[in-house]
Amino acid sequence: NRGMRILHTSDWHLGKRLNDRERAGEQVAVMDEIVRVADEEAVDAVIVAGDLFDTFNPPVEAIELLYRTLHRLARGGQRLVVAIAGNHDSPDRVDSPDVLARESGIFFAGNPMIVSRETRTEGGVMLVRSDEGFAEFRLPGFDYPLRVLLTPYTNGQRAKRYMGAEDADEGLRVFLRDHWAGVADKYCDTEGVNLLVAHLFMAREGGELPEEPEDERPINIGGADAVYTSLIPPAMQYAALGHLHRWQTVDMEPCPAVYSGSPLSYSFSEAEQDKYVTLVNLEPGGPACVTKRRLTSGRPLVRRRFEGVEAALQWLAEHPDTWVELTVATDTFLTAQEVKSLHAAHDGIVCIIPDVRDASLVNDRVASIHDLRSDVNALFAEYFRQRKGQEPNEEIMSLFREALSIDGGSRKSDS
Repeated sequence: NRGMRILHTSDWHLGKRLNDRERAGEQVAVMDEIVRVADEEAVDAVIVAGDLFDTFNPPVEAIELLYRTLHRLARGGQRLVVAIAGNHDSPDRVDSPDVLARESGIFFAGNPMIVSRETRTEGGVMLVRSDEGFAEFRLPGFDYPLRVLLTPYTNGQRAKRYMGAEDADEGLRVFLRDHWAGVADKYCDTEGVNLLVAHLFMAREGGELPEEPEDERPINIGGADAVYTSLIPPAMQYAALGHLHRWQTVDMEPCPAVYSGSPLSYSFSEAEQDKYVTLVNLEPGGPACVTKRRLTSGRPLVRRRFEGVEAALQWLAEHPDTWVELTVATDTFLTAQEVKSLHAAHDGIVCIIPDVRDASLVNDRVASIHDLRSDVNALFAEYFRQRKGQEPNEEIMSLFREALSIDGGSRKSDS
């Protein structure tokens, strides 16, 4: 007998652009590919572990693409689909279509302590039991249940609100440890399959913190909100995680804790990364069998440096279907004509960073940057190079991203 087959994906960020470049077509293509993989692999359930959208107020096209994709994955209520909110999502927006969605086998969790009503779809998927942050399902063809601990994006402040903790940062870990343990002890025995689905910054206690995506708004400052894998209840057989964009296994104890990653590369820090969905085979009381399947949709992101414009033009002609961050080493500043010729040669150049060999030409200016629409992290790195004469290290870049995140949040609240 085959076990229950689950497809784990996350961080779709529907509606996201690459600087000013539209990527809706790529997102449509990769959503089609995920649906195709789910059908080819004959999965019984699909987990989308947060960051469904890129903003709290996504464009209409992104909303339509999400609902259309989830509806196709659910196959008229024959396949279970569970989707939770991430830190980029509005919890209320994620929860709002729940009444209609449940009839199709799609179960949303926007708020961390959500309780859903029992449901049976025409395709045979049943929600048979629900509690705060917990759902138990029956799927067609299986005589054992699927139990899911649902933890949409939660931070210290939300934990403080739910439990009245004085220390919001430590309160998050205490809250999740006690909440997860209580739910698992009550509902998750070895007679069913047990999953944790969470959108969190998770790490192995005492281990190195995973790197967050370059353009991701940090959900922790200096690891304060990091949740440890040691808090996962022993009854869990697999932890389906969202937030980090690179596929990675954070820990194998007490169960595989896996970030499935984003289906497309969304910043140049993800340049030339392979992207995947995760396939998990589970039976009651047994270990998870975890494999991954590579996604091929979308234009790859590439960072390239060339000695001179001619070398760059030659490479660009040979690699048309890419997004490019282009660095060109020159003796003097690039001329307007040279910049124009580079853009004319390739429609995927996102930014051009001239590397001027003669530092005396630069002085205190950052005039070597010709495309001011380029990634703000690249702009800062170039500024630092010009002012300090060296590359900014990761600690400096991390502080810059944190400052950018805090400043961006305050400007949004002011508006």
